[in-house]
Amino acid sequence: MKHPRRHRRRRVLLPAALAVAALAGAGLTALPGDPAEAATARQVERLDRGVVSVHTGSGNLVSWRWLGTDPDDVSFNVYRAGTKVNSSPVTRSTTFFHSGAPAHADYTVRAVVNGTEQGDSAHAVQFRTGYKDVPLSPPAGGTTPDGVSYTYEANDASVGDLDGDGALDLVLKWQPTNAKDNSQSGYTGNTIVDGIKLDGTRLWRVDLGRNIRSGAHYTQFQVYDYDGDGRAEVAMKTADGTKDGTGAVIGNSSADHRNSSGYVLSGPEYLTMFDGRTGKAMGTVGYVPARGNVSSWGDSYGNRVDRFLAGTAYLDGARPSLIMARGYYTRTVIAAWDWRNGSFTRRWTFDTNSSTNSGKGYDGQGSHSLSVGDVDNDGRDEIVYGSMAVDDNGNALWTTKTGHGDAQHLGDLDPSTSGLEYYKVSESTGQPAALSVDPANGTVRWKLAACCDNGRGVAADIWAGNSGPEMWSSSDGSIRDRSGAPKGRKPSSANFLAWWDGDPVRELLDGTRIDKYGTSSDTRLLTGSGVSSNNGTKSTPVLSGDILGDWREEVVWRTADNKALRIHSTPHDTDLRITTLLHDTLYRTALAWQNTGYNQPPHTGFFLGAGMPTAPRPTVFTP
Repeated sequence: MKHPRRHRRRRVLLPAALAVAALAGAGLTALPGDPAEAATARQVERLDRGVVSVHTGSGNLVSWRWLGTDPDDVSFNVYRAGTKVNSSPVTRSTTFFHSGAPAHADYTVRAVVNGTEQGDSAHAVQFRTGYKDVPLSPPAGGTTPDGVSYTYEANDASVGDLDGDGALDLVLKWQPTNAKDNSQSGYTGNTIVDGIKLDGTRLWRVDLGRNIRSGAHYTQFQVYDYDGDGRAEVAMKTADGTKDGTGAVIGNSSADHRNSSGYVLSGPEYLTMFDGRTGKAMGTVGYVPARGNVSSWGDSYGNRVDRFLAGTAYLDGARPSLIMARGYYTRTVIAAWDWRNGSFTRRWTFDTNSSTNSGKGYDGQGSHSLSVGDVDNDGRDEIVYGSMAVDDNGNALWTTKTGHGDAQHLGDLDPSTSGLEYYKVSESTGQPAALSVDPANGTVRWKLAACCDNGRGVAADIWAGNSGPEMWSSSDGSIRDRSGAPKGRKPSSANFLAWWDGDPVRELLDGTRIDKYGTSSDTRLLTGSGVSSNNGTKSTPVLSGDILGDWREEVVWRTADNKALRIHSTPHDTDLRITTLLHDTLYRTALAWQNTGYNQPPHTGFFLGAGMPTAPRPTVFTP
């Protein structure tokens, strides 16, 4: 049995006075305009219905969101150009296949609540050829001081409702073709970040400037509605010369802190919150932690000092906070920030070098990414930072002392155990190649022998023939079950994942293809045409997640010429009705940190797989 709190969550509406009292009783600050909700409810986006129409050879698959704020018994009617096309209300899923309809058919969806039909949704986003292109305007290239020319490629993206209209927008990082790993010397072009609507309208462009070096480990951006005003903000590390979306410059516009090797090891460092509508810099503070002595982070030339991670977490159980971090090979510092009423407040700082934590096995435990979730089941989120975890209050929670790794997975992966599960691989040759950990307390459930730099690993339910999750990695010869026992053929990839077809078993996403696992071979479900994957050998998409339609996941790749983002949405019908994954906050925060470091796929806070019970309904409120 799962812990009952996970499966009995419902929206709780309270009178305003009682809601404020509930918030105060939970030790939270009730800000002006706070929603009249119980303290256990979590703030999520006020989304529209997210209707999509995906054309196939025989008609259109129309799908839409079941929102966390919808009643449990809501049903739906589907309209084409004002004429209802379903014979009876749709109740078993949030899909409708309109047989024989042309690709250009125009659809809306109307919810039916207590027998009363509500108003029309926004019009469906049309995927007339199985995908939708979002036009892009690549930045102009340039030449670095050492004479190297560069152009731009569309790199990682995130989503958020930037303008408050209920539709998700894209935030895209443009990376120059001379971007560098921290271990590589050389100048880079500037990192550029755009806010883009799904029709290609560019809302703003931020140029991080020459004093932010470009590469996978330098710029981790977060897109989330931190202040609850119904519009997402964008948080990034900035420096002298960063130009916001209105053209205003942060700091000293003429400063050039680059050394002859292209590294930026001097000069001020900032954390800036940008307005999602305009890209305007609304607030800037000093980045925590400051770099200080470069060599104190593990080397003297600038590799380890500039390893950054970022995330979003519900540290108070109700509202999101920003997580910004530095370092993982040696010293690690994690700072938690609240953005309220137009200003930053630092909630806490965790430092492995502090007198409280020093010498206790917390240094050198970070991965190339992080995970966020309520691992100890207290209603508040923790930060799982590789081989250690930090509690919601900033105190150390546990460490396995198994060192650095490239990939990690946190979610409700196993229906047979209560709470969340955690799986990671290790880069350190003297540490277990892979291990399964109880994230509540750091207990190692099973581990593989040390062997090598095990660079990739995945955990998910990809095979209905085995109960619960399958776990596999680059160095292992087979997939393993929840107890670590080998279960057969290893999948063709150890990279990303996507819920793509109609069943709850997840599919394999690698490069520009989606495959379904089979015991003898994998079956190709989608091959992207005219698109490219990102981040070199990592072969990751621009973004993958439940961003439109029902609970299945879209995949976003860049076109090979970098002139569009190509969004693919599933053409497969389903009889499963699941609340939009955007209102599952473990999944939603994972979508927010997907761009961080070495990108990893999001997981859900409830088990979504073969033999799953009825999916739980979230307890959420919207601004």
